Amino acid sequence: MIPKGRPVINEADIAQRVGVPLATWRRRDAPAFRQHVPSLFPGSRFLIYDLEQATAYLDGKPVPDLVADEDPDDQLNDKEAAGILGVDPSTVRAYAGQGYLSRGETVYGARVWRRHEIERRRDNPLGQGKGGGRRAGERQGPRKAHAYAGDPRLRTASDALAAGAGAPISRIAASLAQEHGGSPRTWERLLNQARQGGVGGCGGALVKAAPPHCGGAAWFQLACWCCLSS
Repeated sequence: MIPKGRPVINEADIAQRVGVPLATWRRRDAPAFRQHVPSLFPGSRFLIYDLEQATAYLDGKPVPDLVADEDPDDQLNDKEAAGILGVDPSTVRAYAGQGYLSRGETVYGARVWRRHEIERRRDNPLGQGKGGGRRAGERQGPRKAHAYAGDPRLRTASDALAAGAGAPISRIAASLAQEHGGSPRTWERLLNQARQGGVGGCGGALVKAAPPHCGGAAWFQLACWCCLSS
């Protein structure tokens, strides 16, 4: 956890401060450093430290303790958020990709969320917003046309299909996952839905040309993805 308002530093920046290559610092200095300065995310591959603690150690001064009190603006990684929500870390990442959580912030490569957001999600589980779930005997509203109906990521997927015409779906999905978060598998489903016309109406997009059976090949004609994919 990164406590509220605490500046942080990673090992690459520490090595730069010391004036040695990162590999040299890790081989020569890191073992002793790590014994005295705890990582803010124990067990994570992202080794991030409190800046004040790291600076004190490098200056040969006593390493100060961090305040143990929790604050709504503490920054939590996926493992810590999962502990609050009672789910696996992979589920936290999936929630972020599906819009049930924000995409969070990135600190030295680690994705983090504010404590207040995670606790709000814990206190309002999926399907139980302020008004709660559907009451017994209450008629269910209209079903979605498909699982991603109304998902704003469909437009992103549609645009990516247009820009990457001919590229494998898996490659486009991997690129979208890296750029926007979420898993490549989720983006593959979104891309396939966009291709089938799930953006809205027929999922149309402006393209240079349309197949003849779609009504001509006029430049920048509005064509449907279902036609383009046939």
